[in-house]
Amino acid sequence: MDADYAEVVAGTEAWVAESDGDVIGYLVLVRQGDGMLLDNVAVLPSHQGRGAGRALLTLAEEQARSGGYERISLYTNQAMPENQQLYERIGYVETHRADQHGFARIFYEKALAR
Repeated sequence: MDADYAEVVAGTEAWVAESDGDVIGYLVLVRQGDGMLLDNVAVLPSHQGRGAGRALLTLAEEQARSGGYERISLYTNQAMPENQQLYERIGYVETHRADQHGFARIFYEKALAR
């Protein structure tokens, strides 16, 4: 990953998940015209399966709703079927596939209930 996270945090909405004072995950959201983009979400492998990722995804949806958005979108790498399964299981719908920045990506969107 080539992202400059100091710049990302300064220009977007970012949160961290903690456990016993240690950062175990993070979430980056980007406000876009008519929706919010869940730009990045990650949890340390040692803490996966304990609910931190689901809590971050729930936070993303809450932030989108509170910002007045009716939808949230995200993308994932086609090589990550576990992500695809999770997003589809929690209500995200595939909108399209495209190569972007050298990655084969799947784009998803979820309508948010008010």
